Amino acid sequence: MCSHLIYIFTMPQKPLKNYQRVIFAAMSKRNFYLREHIIKFVLQNGLTPTCAFMMYSYFLLDTVERKSLIAANNSLIRKCDELWVFGQVSNGVAEEIKLARKLNLPVKFYAVSNKPSCKFIEIKERDALVESPL
Repeated sequence: MCSHLIYIFTMPQKPLKNYQRVIFAAMSKRNFYLREHIIKFVLQNGLTPTCAFMMYSYFLLDTVERKSLIAANNSLIRKCDELWVFGQVSNGVAEEIKLARKLNLPVKFYAVSNKPSCKFIEIKERDALVESPL
């Protein structure tokens, strides 16, 4: 019988200075268009946001299996300190809430105004810029 000794050395971990809690921003695809405003809201509260719609666009335009995206999304939730729900709770958001509660993460809910604080200025068609092809 052969025995091997394995030595594992670890450095003591120092507490992080100025650590900001990481917030998973959960939202229905109906609120996809508000994702930047939601991320801004989290940042303005002095926290670090993460959001599947910001990382994976709109489900990567369905070019990746939905199961892979759900697994990646759930990994993000596992690394967060809290889950904040914005707007209506869809089936997908309900699953995110269920996972967060299983992980004993705080869950907060926010109503969403249908009038984000954006400004749009009407211009004439002749003044519109045309996007250049890639």
